[in-house]
Formats: sequence, structure tokens, C-alpha cells
Amino acid sequence: MPKNDMPAGLEQYLDREIFSIVSDVAASECVNAYVIGGYVRDCFLGLPCNDIDIVVEGSGLDFARAVGEKTGSYVSYFKNFGTAMLHFKGDEIEFVGARRESYRRESRKPIVENGSLEDDQKRRDFTINAMAFSLQKEDFGSLVDPFGGIRDLRDGIIRTPLDPDTTYSDDPLRMLRAVRFATRLSSPEQKFVIVPESMDSMRRMAQRLEILSKERIAEELNKMLMTSRPSMAFRLLDEAGLLKYVLPCISELKGVETMDGRGHKDNFEHTLCVLDNVVAAGETEGVPAGLWLRWAALLHDIGKPSTRKFVSGTGWTFHGHEIMGSKMVPGIFNSLKLPLDAMKYVKKLVWLHLRPISLADDGVTDSAVRRLLFDAGDQTDDLMRLCNADVTSKNPAKVAKVRSNFALVKTKLMEVEEKDKIRNFKNPITGEYVMATYGIGPCDTIGKIKEAVKEAVLNGEIGNNFEEADAFMRKMAPELNLTEV
Repeated sequence: MPKNDMPAGLEQYLDREIFSIVSDVAASECVNAYVIGGYVRDCFLGLPCNDIDIVVEGSGLDFARAVGEKTGSYVSYFKNFGTAMLHFKGDEIEFVGARRESYRRESRKPIVENGSLEDDQKRRDFTINAMAFSLQKEDFGSLVDPFGGIRDLRDGIIRTPLDPDTTYSDDPLRMLRAVRFATRLSSPEQKFVIVPESMDSMRRMAQRLEILSKERIAEELNKMLMTSRPSMAFRLLDEAGLLKYVLPCISELKGVETMDGRGHKDNFEHTLCVLDNVVAAGETEGVPAGLWLRWAALLHDIGKPSTRKFVSGTGWTFHGHEIMGSKMVPGIFNSLKLPLDAMKYVKKLVWLHLRPISLADDGVTDSAVRRLLFDAGDQTDDLMRLCNADVTSKNPAKVAKVRSNFALVKTKLMEVEEKDKIRNFKNPITGEYVMATYGIGPCDTIGKIKEAVKEAVLNGEIGNNFEEADAFMRKMAPELNLTEV
């Protein structure tokens, strides 16, 4: 196992009090301890990192207990996993004993045995995550890199330490992690690529994703979406044959159908463009796009495959795809065990994503704007960001016209909101007030009155205030055979 001298410039990353303490404990306990994994990788990339993994050739639990006693830190033990964790001066340090693993085909849960550092490095997912720094007194900070992780990091390569078929079959989650790391680590200066033999292996092993829990898949998808260019992740998922197993609704967007010489746009590529647009706009505006807005961008056109229709003389249409897509969102979120509140948010944005553009095309009336504000509520600003990102035409004149009209919609939204306060509308007339005024109990009539008041406000017939709403209610009371008490 080759051990190199400490790389130049990395002293600052190893000049942490916790490493000195771990080194002292290793010496006193007569065991070998190493920093391994993501912290080492991020040191070479010059990235900040406060998550530190320590691997010990011995008991990780006993070692963590000794470090906790020396630092005065509380130690959390996870005996089922053979790990322990403590927090020290802003760092989260996890301890584990070096181990070797074997797997059963039907499960990604390994059979674990005690092992050496080399055994532990072999079980790591990628060479760039298998590097370790020694914390022994005699060679403190030396790099232990048996698989050439430093070379792969320099060359921008995602490669498995062992045969990729073995690595991915043992734990299929590693296929998703490969995509996530390639996306996350890529930058304008350097693109990370998954080596061809790994991509080929993923195509062979894709069906193994079916043994993963939906929660683990969702966790990886969330991390991919939160990268600076998430489109790269979904293209890689598609190229590796994984997309149809994790998000078939996105895979089904692929392709262009042609009839009478007319083809529609590739909705897969359009979706990825919208997703990147949402992220880029957030960075430009200084308001980063949140996870669920990114999900809304990813899913906004999922209703198109089932609503696609060719109309002679008109071309391809996708009428109602926003309604169909919104109906599909709950099933997707339930399948991935994603939160209910987030599902409602994404469903609403998918349902409404055409409305601002249609307002711009049809003419911006106060009534239409009030209804948009009423339906969108707190999500109005995010809806406008999504709709702006949805403009992906390659025709500069068309883009300029749409954006000009879109600016009018935004201005009108602000004007109407300032005047009428429709966002998160609360009916000026309550059921209790109706019952007290007319001496009636709960009944359908109360709902009819409140609905009529709401419609009158949204249509601009009355202002959004109690006085005008009360007068409107009293005016319609005789039609409902209501008499004040």
C-alpha cells in the first residue's frame, strides 16, 4: 500500500485540533487511525468541509469513546452500524472501524467483518473517495491512495476502485452517487466524467435500482437537483439507463414525433433547459432557487406525453397538459416518500405554470390578475420565476415579445396586489357573521353567500373589504329568502 508524503499546501487542512487529539489517542491505544473519504477529496479541491470521517483499524466505538473523553464531547453511538459521532469546534466527526464487506444479491445491506485500511478502501464507491490521510505520529498527514484517486481527481474522472459490476451490483445506490458526484464536482473550469466502463456497467446493472428504498433514491435526486447545473445529472441518468427506473415520467418526455413534416420540440431537453434557467436566475438575482421550485421546473411538463395530439392544419397540441401534470405529481411524491406540503406546492406550480404567459397573450385584465393572485397565493413569486424560465425559444424576436408581455404581467400583479390585497385572500364575510346576521345555522346558503362575495371581489365588482362585502351580502339576501334578526 503506497504512502506518499503530505502534499504541499495541505498543512492547513490537517492543522485541526481534532486531528492532533485523534493522533494522540491512536498512539495511546496502539491502533492506526486515518482521515478518509470526502474530507480528503475536498482538501485537494480546496473546498470547505466540516464532515470528517475517521477510520480505525480496530473498534470505532471504543476509539470514539476515548476521543470523547479527551475532548469532553458527547458521543452518539450507532451500534447497529458500528459507528459513533461527536461534534467538536464546528466539526462533525464520525468514527468507524475498518471493515470488509460482502453482499447478498437481494439486498444492499452488507455482511460486515473487521478488516484493514486497505479492505476499507476497497469497499469505497469511487477512487476519489477512497483516499486517506494517516494520523499516525510517524507519518502524520501522508496520503494513502492505493487506487490513484489523486490522479482521477486531477483528471476529472469518476471511477470505482474495483470492477464496476461488482461495485454497483453490491450497492446499486453507488450508480446514483456516481451521477451526483460527476454533476456536483463539475465546474466551468473542469468537467468530471464517469469512465466508459462504469457507464456500460450501469446500463447492465440499472435494474438493480429496484432493491433500493424510495427514500434513498429521493435523497440522491434531491442532491442532484441542488447542484449548480442539475441538467447534467438527468442527462447522465438517461445515458446510463437509470432514468426510467427512478423517474419514468421524465424519461417519457424524450423524443420528437413527426407528422406531415411537422415535429414538436423535444420536451426532455426543454425541461432540462427550464430547470437550469430556474437555477441560473436564482444565482443572478441573489435568491437561490429552493429544492421544491427545482422539482416544479423538472415536473412542469410531465403531462405532455399523455396529452400530445396532432391536429391537421394546426400541428402538435398539448391541451390540458398542466392539469394532467398536476394530477400526476401526488403519485410521484408518494412513490418517492417526499413531503406532503412540498407535493402541494409543486402540484400548484405545475397546474398554474401556463397562466402568466396566457395572461400576457390574451391581454392583462385586473380580474384575471386577481384570480391568478388568489390561486397562487404565497407561491406567486416562485410561479413567476418558473414561467420566466419556461421561455426557451431559439427565436430572439419571439423571446423578446414574450418577455416584454411578461414584464407587463409582473407590473400588473404588483399594482393589483397593492390595491386589492388578493394574495392569500380571506373572505371579508365569515360564516359566523352570516349566521348571526340572519339567525340561521350551518347550511349551504352560507357557502353560496361566501362564494358570491369572493367572485364579486375577484371580478372587481366590489372592493376586498368588509364594508362593500357586507353591502353586497345584504343586497343578495332577499334572493335567498334571508331576513335580518
